[in-house]
Amino acid sequence: QVQLVESGGGLVQAGGSLRLSCAASGLTFSRYNMGWFRQGPGKERQFVASLSRSGGTTYYADSVKGRFTISRDGAKNTVYLQMNSLKPEDTAVYYCAVRVLPITILTMECDYWGQGTQVTVSS
Repeated sequence: QVQLVESGGGLVQAGGSLRLSCAASGLTFSRYNMGWFRQGPGKERQFVASLSRSGGTTYYADSVKGRFTISRDGAKNTVYLQMNSLKPEDTAVYYCAVRVLPITILTMECDYWGQGTQVTVSS
């Protein structure tokens, strides 16, 4: 049974930082490309960042470029999202996802999803 469990969300002031983690189990981690998506209040889910299974290719949404960094630890089967210089508009539920096919800024569907973790940025 595949499980993706996110953690690290919370309440932070604008300008602050958070690091999200997503621990994967029940799958061969090295076979999958990893991604983070988010869904803000009253908004559709949107792509945030992705990392290829080789670790060699990353994509970021324009709104987070230069502020967010995606990384993975194969030994721990975990993917991270380091979020710096947070803004109120970053407030959303953040989901990690995995996909055998590449995850790009146009990707909306993935093979497996986590349950989400809430990030709230106060002004």
